[in-house]
Amino acid sequence: MTDFKHCFGIAPSDQNALDLFAGEWSSRPPANRPDLKAGSTALFDDERIAWAHRQLIDLGIAGGFTGRDVLEIGPLEGGHSYLLDRLGARQVTAIEANARAYLKCLIAKEVLGMPRVRFQLGDALAHLRAPGPRYDIAVACGILYHLVNPVELFELLAARCDALFLWTVYYDPEFVAKNPVPGAKFSETVAMEHAGLPHTVHRFNYGPSLDWKGFCGGGDVFSYWMEQPDILAALTRFGFKEFRTQQEPNVHGSALMLVTRR
Repeated sequence: MTDFKHCFGIAPSDQNALDLFAGEWSSRPPANRPDLKAGSTALFDDERIAWAHRQLIDLGIAGGFTGRDVLEIGPLEGGHSYLLDRLGARQVTAIEANARAYLKCLIAKEVLGMPRVRFQLGDALAHLRAPGPRYDIAVACGILYHLVNPVELFELLAARCDALFLWTVYYDPEFVAKNPVPGAKFSETVAMEHAGLPHTVHRFNYGPSLDWKGFCGGGDVFSYWMEQPDILAALTRFGFKEFRTQQEPNVHGSALMLVTRR
């Protein structure tokens, strides 16, 4: 990556490492490191992980994330990985497909310390399609709406995981009607079927955001957003049950947060 600075003529610091991707970070460093500057979104202090931890315990998963083998799909810059490590997960396997995001995860691990986390570069869906280990809990936060076959993710997770924390935006016609800027990125509505489950998806086109080096969407120029009833129906179809859900406001669309187990 030829745009990297090759030599730093100043004393070493954690900030130097973050500055390798200056202007590309989405995440703000944790509150206990006010000396560090990066992005603006508080992913290293995200209450959603604490919420999921409490809901897992409520569902009868003793200790929540503590002592568990966790699969994290799309760690972005390691914010949630950091929180899972601090909650005492036995091991976190965090798979990131975006090469620049993966490198930012490695920087975050070096700067902040995440001894229980292993970041891997590659396609999490390809990982799940191949034979491999089982996981106690999967974390899929901000992933579903970046896929072109979102129902496949649920099918694959059901075969390898006992519980799931999901956060996603979904297609909400009322939100789209009231918010013309994100709404303009949607084009056609498509009837799909996967594993015998018919459902409706809506094409979302990334457009000019693909040109930003910090782009953190999917691997195609578009993705398919599901509707909320189809999300719940798909999870149920693949054996998930005992849902704990919460609606969340989000500038990009209506959002659903849930924890479920098989």
